[in-house]
Amino acid sequence: MSKKQAKVIKKPQLIQWRLKVVIGFILFLFSALVVRAAYIQVVEPDKLRHESDMRTLRTTSNQVQRGLITDRNGDMLAVSVPVKAVWADPKEVHKFDGFKDMRRWKALADVLHEPEQTLLDRVKDPKKRYVYLKRQVTPAVAEYIRQLKIPGIRLKDESRRYYPAGEITAQLIGLTNIDDVGIEGIEKNYNDWLTGTPTKQKVRKSRDGHVVERLSTVQQGEKPNDLVLSIDQRIQQLAYREIKKATELNQAAWGSIVVLDVHTGEVLAMATSPSYNPNSREHLQSFRMRNRAITDSFEPGSTIKPFVVASALQDGYAKADEIISTSPGWMRVGGRQVRDSHNNGNLSLAKILAKSSNVGISKLSLSMPVEKLLDKYYSLGLGNYTGIDLPGEAPGMIRESHRWSDFERATLSFGYGLTANTLQLARMYATLGNGGKLLPVSILKLTKPPEGTQVFSPKVAKDVMYMLQGVTEAGGTARQAHINGYPVAGKTGTSRKAVAGGYGDDYVSLFAGVAPVNNPRLAIAVVVNAPEGDRYYGGVVSGPVFAKVMSGALQLLNVEPISKAEQVKLAAMERSFD
Repeated sequence: MSKKQAKVIKKPQLIQWRLKVVIGFILFLFSALVVRAAYIQVVEPDKLRHESDMRTLRTTSNQVQRGLITDRNGDMLAVSVPVKAVWADPKEVHKFDGFKDMRRWKALADVLHEPEQTLLDRVKDPKKRYVYLKRQVTPAVAEYIRQLKIPGIRLKDESRRYYPAGEITAQLIGLTNIDDVGIEGIEKNYNDWLTGTPTKQKVRKSRDGHVVERLSTVQQGEKPNDLVLSIDQRIQQLAYREIKKATELNQAAWGSIVVLDVHTGEVLAMATSPSYNPNSREHLQSFRMRNRAITDSFEPGSTIKPFVVASALQDGYAKADEIISTSPGWMRVGGRQVRDSHNNGNLSLAKILAKSSNVGISKLSLSMPVEKLLDKYYSLGLGNYTGIDLPGEAPGMIRESHRWSDFERATLSFGYGLTANTLQLARMYATLGNGGKLLPVSILKLTKPPEGTQVFSPKVAKDVMYMLQGVTEAGGTARQAHINGYPVAGKTGTSRKAVAGGYGDDYVSLFAGVAPVNNPRLAIAVVVNAPEGDRYYGGVVSGPVFAKVMSGALQLLNVEPISKAEQVKLAAMERSFD
């Protein structure tokens, strides 16, 4: 018989020391956390704030478009259009497996017209955070890229300069670089005026990049300024078309033309050929970017002769009805010859200009002190800057000499031994049209005419203009510059180009003048450099350009043609000088 043993059920006993240890540890840990939190937030909160700000505070700025450039009538010559920049965050590309679907990268490369491998090379370094893939893409291309949804590929707002007139105003307006900074022409000289300043704000952003709080304005921005030019786009287009046609027809190195308002000195047109398209820069050639109306100087040749006549009349070394013998068509001066194309016999001052007699103008020049003539040249702005606010202007040159030989004095009277640019030449003729008053030239539209400097008396200026009418009429050197209904006071010029050791076989063909003589409104200078072939005389090459541009411009400005009564009166005045 087995012996039953009683089972004793023991209740669990609470181990007091273990409980106290656990509770003590929890209380200690909680106390440490409280003390640490209090220390961080109360005693030393700056570090925590700094770490928070490093992750959430950002400075943002708004997009500021560049100011508009317009002509005097409000037509757009330069305008900024919104575009996008495509950039990548290589770290995010790698982090979110952006190379998983390579078809998207192929589509991205195709739309950006870039090799696929080139794009991949730019994002291969995961340590980089910002690399450009393409600048200034159109909104349509940007939307296509957004739909590709490639991780790490982002878009950024930009602006791009667009030039509605294209090559017509290219050298004058200039252009901007990819960062919208002016680098040529008016865009360069007025860059600060056209460029606004963005407003910068301090904001707090969430983790996904959204602004959750706007804190303060760091920098108050300034709006960009618009620029209104003196240019009349209608006349500019006409001038460019004709100078381009003449340059191509005569296979010339280049041509330039300037149209001035004689009463204000405003530039209504300034064109150069060959030109370029500033909206397409893939094959841009630097020589086409030169505004040759101001950057290139030349010897003005016979276009200077009217001012020799004006100087002699102004200082009393000749009279308006003076007759000068040019027989036998040449003269020896200081052991060298000055000659005309043929013997013109006795010539009045008007006929000397109409026939462009080198002998006659040389005799007139030698009758007056050389200092007097040089002073008039300087007073007309030769050898100095015109004051127009455009980059690259060549001021021209008047040769300095302590002793002038008679031959040098003679050549000085028919445009050799000094240089000028196209703008200077137009300005000189505008002085005749403005009653002998030299005005500063302006590329900006003026609100009121500027003060000028009286170089010749109004009577002398008017007399010389009457004399110059014969140049474009029967017997003159520029019949092709004649304009029906608008009497022209102009002068041809055909100067040989200087080379090392003398003069070469190339010529500069010129014509400059004012119209209408009865009520002067515009002055135009046309220069065609190095025309090919036998057609190189100024009256044949540049004269027709002058006639077409002057005629069209006067009609655009609603200048009435001369009446029959005024025509009879002008003819009588012209005959009085013969």
